[in-house]
Amino acid sequence: MSPVDSYTLMEQAHDYLRAAVRGVPADGWGRPTPCTAWTVRQVLNHARLDQQALVMQIGGSVPAGDPFEPVDTLTPDPLGELAAVLDESSAAWESVGRDAEEVTTPVGTVTAQVGTALAALDAAVHAWDIARATGQDLPLSDELAAGLLEPVGPFVDFVRANYGKYGPAVAVPEHTGAGDRLLAFTGRDPQWKP
Repeated sequence: MSPVDSYTLMEQAHDYLRAAVRGVPADGWGRPTPCTAWTVRQVLNHARLDQQALVMQIGGSVPAGDPFEPVDTLTPDPLGELAAVLDESSAAWESVGRDAEEVTTPVGTVTAQVGTALAALDAAVHAWDIARATGQDLPLSDELAAGLLEPVGPFVDFVRANYGKYGPAVAVPEHTGAGDRLLAFTGRDPQWKP
């Protein structure tokens, strides 16, 4: 995958997350999600904090909380707050250069290509979590997911094995589209309903 592709995937995933958050109804923030311990509010806070955490060592701000212990509250403008974080994330990744071979992140030193793919993965799967939990017709696109499956696979396997942050992969039929395969690989049931 070329660096341009990984940056493009990140921007697509960020747009997907913005769309999912924009579509949350007023009564949807407390709903359960595929991330079984978290509400829609908490998934949004986790996604926001994760984007900050990935870039805090390359020029982003330090997250105001633990991404894995997200609070169950919102600011008055959750979409505006998310947009600011996503803009900061994109700017930080651009600042290191698309061809950077060594970028320091909380998950270790990675290439800019891998780092932006990780940012895209987190934004994409949590956009799906939010959309699914709130009844939105916003599937994870096969195009976006197909671009992420290969570069993030080793990371997901490592985090699952060492930190338990992804559930076991869910079995899906052989000819399942890339969107559902990525969701299943990250421990999500693509058919999940609230």
